[in-house]
Amino acid sequence: MDKAASTISQDGSVPAHPDLDPRHPLVVFGDHRFCAGETLVVQRMAGPHMHSQIELNFLTQGQMTYWFDGRELTIGAGRLCLFWGMVPHQVTEIEKGTRFVCLYVPMSVFLGLATLSRFRDAVFRGAVIEATVIRPFDEDVFLRWREELLQGDEGLAEIVRTELTARVLRIEREGWRDLREHAPAIAGLSSSDSGRAGHVEQMLRFIAEHALGDISVDHVARDVGLHPNYAMSLFKRAVGQTMNQAIARHRLDTARSLLISTDMSITNVAFESGFGSVSRFYEAFTDRFADRPSAFRRRMQANARRD
Repeated sequence: MDKAASTISQDGSVPAHPDLDPRHPLVVFGDHRFCAGETLVVQRMAGPHMHSQIELNFLTQGQMTYWFDGRELTIGAGRLCLFWGMVPHQVTEIEKGTRFVCLYVPMSVFLGLATLSRFRDAVFRGAVIEATVIRPFDEDVFLRWREELLQGDEGLAEIVRTELTARVLRIEREGWRDLREHAPAIAGLSSSDSGRAGHVEQMLRFIAEHALGDISVDHVARDVGLHPNYAMSLFKRAVGQTMNQAIARHRLDTARSLLISTDMSITNVAFESGFGSVSRFYEAFTDRFADRPSAFRRRMQANARRD
């Protein structure tokens, strides 16, 4: 994958991994092709990055841990996962000898799958999808797809695109789960607070389920039965961001999904995403993504047309 990259500064809503340098820039890859990773060997990444394609990882050997937007997800051999590359992600730990097939699928492929509305929406809202049904021949198939994509033959690439699309349809039909729902937030708690991890998980779930509505820190704290000040402190130490930042992040991720996958007006996107005013939405979106909502939509649509 051609990694011609530009950098943007991490904004205050991006949780810093406690073991990584928070000053690392967030790298945005400018490649939008349907392609395969050139190496089978998984390597630890120096910092989080983003790219516009859907990324599929099939692990053939070993084990790897992703930092995925504030959570740690560990994936072992024989597992198949996919996610939207526009969600910041980073390989932070690997078992020696870990190998995988990494494929990059343009978002236009997913936007064209109108029958997969729930699955597609989950992907664009930041889910890490794991296929629950893996067949014995999947590894050989993914290795063959990688080899054929690397040949640069457009005819072969089109065949792979058709076959891979069919594999995605089978994932949706046969079963999948969102790994984020089973992954703990990266813990930054002291030993005296460690028993409160359950409260942190409950707060995260409450935010995920209610962020598009009119909620505040008081609502989150009340749901777990904690004083707001203590709840805020506990959440910040555990997750690396404030509750308000977490709420805003969920709303902005939803807005970004709606801008890409619908023709909804910017005003409607703002309100559907939980923002009380269009001006506040513009301000928050621009601060986080260094782009105005309308410009972001045009750029993503242009990328899809090039696919």
